Amino acid sequence: MHRTIIYLILLITIASSFSCNGTKHLSTGEKLYTGAEIELEPDDAMTRREKRNAKSNVKSAIRPEPNKTFLGMRPKLWMYMAAGESPKGKFKKWLRRRGEAPVLMSDVKPSAASEIVDANLFNSGIFNASTQFRIDDRKNTSKVIYTSRVHKPYTFSDLKYFIKDDSLSKLIIAEKGKSFISPGEKYNLDHLKNERIRIDELLKNNGYFYFNPDYLLFKADTSEINKTVTLTLSLKDSIPENALNIYRINKVFIDQDFSLTGGLTEAQDTVSQYEGTGMKIKPGALARSIHLRKNEIYSRRNHNTTLSRLMSMGNFKYVNVRFSEIDTSASGYMNVSILMTPMLKHTFSAEIDMVSKSNNFTGPRMNLSYLDRNFFKGAELLKINLAGSYEAQLSGNNLYSYSWNPQVEIVFPRFLVPFDVAANRRIIPKTRLSFSYNYMKRVNYFDMRQFNFTYGFTWKENIRTEHELDPVNISYTSIGNRSPAFTELLDTNPYLRKSYEEQFIAGSSYSYTYNEQMLPDKQLQFFFQFTSELAGNAISLVKIIAGEEVSSENPSRLARSIYSQYARFSIDGRSYYNFPTKNKFAMRLFAGVAAPYGNSSSLPYTRQFFSGGPNSIRAFRINSVGPGTIQPDTVNDFLQSGGEIKFEMNAEYRFNIYRFFKGALFIDAGNVWLHKSNPANTGSPFSFSSLRKDFAMGAGVGLRLDFSFVILRFDLATPLRKPWLEESNKWVIDRINFGSSAWRRENLILNIAIGHPF
Repeated sequence: MHRTIIYLILLITIASSFSCNGTKHLSTGEKLYTGAEIELEPDDAMTRREKRNAKSNVKSAIRPEPNKTFLGMRPKLWMYMAAGESPKGKFKKWLRRRGEAPVLMSDVKPSAASEIVDANLFNSGIFNASTQFRIDDRKNTSKVIYTSRVHKPYTFSDLKYFIKDDSLSKLIIAEKGKSFISPGEKYNLDHLKNERIRIDELLKNNGYFYFNPDYLLFKADTSEINKTVTLTLSLKDSIPENALNIYRINKVFIDQDFSLTGGLTEAQDTVSQYEGTGMKIKPGALARSIHLRKNEIYSRRNHNTTLSRLMSMGNFKYVNVRFSEIDTSASGYMNVSILMTPMLKHTFSAEIDMVSKSNNFTGPRMNLSYLDRNFFKGAELLKINLAGSYEAQLSGNNLYSYSWNPQVEIVFPRFLVPFDVAANRRIIPKTRLSFSYNYMKRVNYFDMRQFNFTYGFTWKENIRTEHELDPVNISYTSIGNRSPAFTELLDTNPYLRKSYEEQFIAGSSYSYTYNEQMLPDKQLQFFFQFTSELAGNAISLVKIIAGEEVSSENPSRLARSIYSQYARFSIDGRSYYNFPTKNKFAMRLFAGVAAPYGNSSSLPYTRQFFSGGPNSIRAFRINSVGPGTIQPDTVNDFLQSGGEIKFEMNAEYRFNIYRFFKGALFIDAGNVWLHKSNPANTGSPFSFSSLRKDFAMGAGVGLRLDFSFVILRFDLATPLRKPWLEESNKWVIDRINFGSSAWRRENLILNIAIGHPF
C-alpha cells in the first residue's frame, strides 16, 4: 500500500514537472498557444452529416497546430525548454534536437485563419459562411475559439458545355458520362479540379499534346432559393494555337547508350522506324515495347506505356522520352527521341547470411548469382543461381542438415508461344523458363532430391494488377538413404509416410494479384491474391482414354513413378491503414483448401498447408501448429504434418521508434486441418462448428531495423491459446510467467526474418 502511494506521488510530481516546465521559461508577456475550439451555428436545413463535414473543414483549415500533449503533459516541449537557449553538453543538445519549440500565441493569426476557414467552407459548397473568433486568455496560456455561421451546402444542378472548337467539343461531350460532376451531388472544388484533369487526359490521349487543364474554365450560376449550382464549361480566351492542334508521330530515334551527363546522340539517315547509335538490343525486341508509332496520333497513354514497358524489361536504369516539333511544312508532326541509360550487361553477386529458425535450427546460407541482361540480344534475362546452406539444431536432438540448390532461369520480355498472340498495349508480358535441382540431406534420417521445371507467363494490366499463369509445372521428388529411425517414424504415421513417398507432379497453376501498396498516398490500401493449382488431370485423362483404371488404392505410374493428382486453391487478403504519423495498422486473412483425388489419397508434402513460424502464427515454432488438435512433435519438429485446409488471421500495429528503429504489436490466430474423409484421422478433422475451438492464438512485440533497402525483423511472441490442450485449459494467458526460466524456454518464441510478415 505504501509503495503504491509512493508511485502515485512520483507520477504526480513528474506530471507536474512536465506540465509546469512547459510554460515557466516563457518570456514576460508571452503565452503558450494551447489550440482552438470550434463552434458551429448551422441553419435548420443542415443534416447531421453536413454539420460534421463542415466542422471537419473548419478544423483542417486552422493553423498552427499547438504543441503535442500526452496524458495532459507536453514532454517534447519540456525537453526543448529544459535544454536552454544555447545547450552545451551532448545530452542537452539531444534534448533540444528531439524536443519541440513552443507554439506561442503571438505566432497565431486568428483573423487570417478565419478567412482561410471561410475559403475552405466555400470550396465545399458553403458559399456564404461567416467565421468570427475570440481569444480565451489564461495565466500562461491562450486558446482561440472560432464560431462559424454555416448553411446547407449547394449541390450541382447541371453541367453545360460552351466550347467553340468543334473537334474538342465532340471529344469532351462524347465522354460526358465519365464526368466527376453529377447532378444532385454536393458542390466540391476537388470535383472541378478532377474534372479538368480528366478532360486534359482525354485530350492528350487524342493528340492534343500541348493542351493544359488550366485552359478549361468553369462558370457557375447559383440559385439561392434551391441552393444549386449550374456549371458551364468553356475555354479561356488566351490559348496558344498549338494547344488546339492534333499532333502525330513523325520519326522515332533511339539511343541505348544515353548518358545523363552527356548530350543527345543524333541519329543518322533513317533506315527503319527505330534507329540510333550503339544499339545493343535488337530493334525488333525494342519495337514490342515502344508504342509511339510513325504517323499515329500522339497518345499520353501510349507514351506512359512505352516508359513502363522499357523500364520493366530490366535492362535500363533510366528511360526518358523527348518530343520535338518539326519546323517544316508538315505541321502537326513531332519527332520522338527515346533516351535509355543501360545497366551493366553482366552482374555477379554473392550473399552470405546467418539464418535462425523458430524450431531452433541455425546456420549459414550462401547464394551465388549471375545475371545476363541481354542473353539472346533481345532483352532476355538469364539468371543462374547456386545456393547452399547448413543448419544445426542448437538444442533438442542436435540434428543437422545441409542442402544445395542450383537454378537456371530465362525470362523473355514477351509471350513465348508457338502461335500468334494479339498485341495488347495495356499489358506487360513476360515468359519464364526455369530449371532447378534441390538436394537436401537430413543427417541420420534421409536424403531428398527434387527436380523442377516451369514454363509460365506473367503480365501486368496496370501498376496494381498482375497475373501469373504456369501452364507447365513439373516436379519430381525422391527420398533416399532412409534411416531405420526415419522408417520407424513413418510407420507410426501413415499420412506422413504417404507425404514422403516418391512423387511426380505435373500440373498447372494460376495466380491473380491486386496490390494497392504501390499507391503511397492512399490512406487505406488493399492487397488480394488468389492462387489455384491443378495437377495430374491430363495424365489421368490419357490413362482413362487408354483404358486404364485410375484409383488411389492401386495408383498408376508415369516413368515408373506414382504421379500426384489434386486441386489446391487459396486466397490472401490484406488491408493497410496508414496514419498521418506514418504508423500503420495491417490486417491479413488467409484461407486455403486442397484435396487429393483420382490417383492420390494424400497431398504431396510440398503442396500441403502449414501454420506456425515467422510469417504465420509467430508464437509457435515453424510448421508446428496442427493439423487440428494434434500436439506438436518436439522430438522431430522438422517432420511436422501439414493440412489440407488452412485458415489464418493476423493483425499488426507498426509504429516508429527512432529513425530506422520501428516497433510492432501483433496478434495471430489460425490452424490447419485435414478433411473428414481423409483416412489418416490425424488431429481433429475440419468442421465449421469447431473452427473457433481449434484455433491456435499468440501475441507479441516486434523490433524492426528498417534500412529502406532491407528490413531486419525481430518478433518475440508467446502463445495465448493452445488447441491441443483440453477444452477447459486451451487458454493459457493466466499461466504467463516471465520470471520462470522453464516457462520462457517453452513459451517465448523469437522469430528473426527479413521483411514484413505480410
